[in-house]
Amino acid sequence: PTMVSIELSHSALFILIVSNYSCVFYIPVMGIVNVASSTNLLTDSKNVQLVLDPSLQLLSRKQRKLIRQNPGILHAITSGLQSAMKECKWQFRNRRWNCPTTQSPNVFGKIVSRGCRETAFIFAITSAGITHSVARSCSEGSIESCTCDYRRRGPGGPDWHWGGCSDNIDFGQVFGREFVDSSERGRDLRYLTNLHNNEAGRMTVFSEMRQECKCHGMSGSCTIKTCWMRLPTFRTVGDFLKDRFDGASRVIYGNKGSNRASRMDVRHLEPENPAHKPPSPRDLVYFEKSPNFCTYSGKTGTVGTTGRYCNSSSPALDGCELLCCGRGYRTRTEQVTERCNCTFHWCCHVSCLNCTSTQVLHECL
Repeated sequence: PTMVSIELSHSALFILIVSNYSCVFYIPVMGIVNVASSTNLLTDSKNVQLVLDPSLQLLSRKQRKLIRQNPGILHAITSGLQSAMKECKWQFRNRRWNCPTTQSPNVFGKIVSRGCRETAFIFAITSAGITHSVARSCSEGSIESCTCDYRRRGPGGPDWHWGGCSDNIDFGQVFGREFVDSSERGRDLRYLTNLHNNEAGRMTVFSEMRQECKCHGMSGSCTIKTCWMRLPTFRTVGDFLKDRFDGASRVIYGNKGSNRASRMDVRHLEPENPAHKPPSPRDLVYFEKSPNFCTYSGKTGTVGTTGRYCNSSSPALDGCELLCCGRGYRTRTEQVTERCNCTFHWCCHVSCLNCTSTQVLHECL
């Protein structure tokens, strides 16, 4: 079963998801839900009991209300967060910081309490994950309080019209904003950058929506098409946010006559370098330098790159020179046995041979 737990850290609560394949995940969301527990039951709008962790008191009143009002939403949240974790690991698989997670309570480590580029990506991808999963779950009928987006109906173009079941991105954005952003506390630069990056993740999902159509007509002639709006793949979202990570803006708080930060004060984020243009709503922002990811440091929580596999022939970031930070690497061979030359026999049997090959692996010192 999926289990979610939480702890308070640096004015933000983080949700921990442990899936049925022992995968753990931390995100900047307030609340704790344990679907395996039988205590502290919360009742939804139809008097159906939701099973909650004994640490229910850490949930905000607003978040408990959101869960009660939206039966089925919890599964969408956990699914979105798991997708975000996988995408983070994929996007940074060849970087010195490869989105590492551990089995400890603080799964992403101390990086989540910093204000660097990597922190910005974690906030953006997790916010995007929730929005994406909730919007898709609405159109799949998994959440009782929302459905497909039926606002796009009727005339569209000369040979097509709106119809079908559009993914409900508006509901996903609104819910994600209310649920995720409510975990942020304070009125400082960290608060503003976290809100900005949360919103950048949601806006990326929205901006990458695409029109999808189905043909109608005699013998597939496609004389008319029915079209709807479909969410992008989450890989598309991850690719976009990764590009924004590479071009992230270092910002300061520009106090323009206001001493009180609020959600609207995100507009006061200004580039640290006056020669740079202000960050757009979809840009990722940060306010402090990233730690050195080359070596282990208990103080900064970095694990280093010792033991990482590298590509000896690549001049890029996955190459042994850069990934190993100039320390060098060791080379070893490994015998790998895989199924090969598989043949399907009617009916219904597949026979394969076992093929053994030698792999050359390079490991950072």
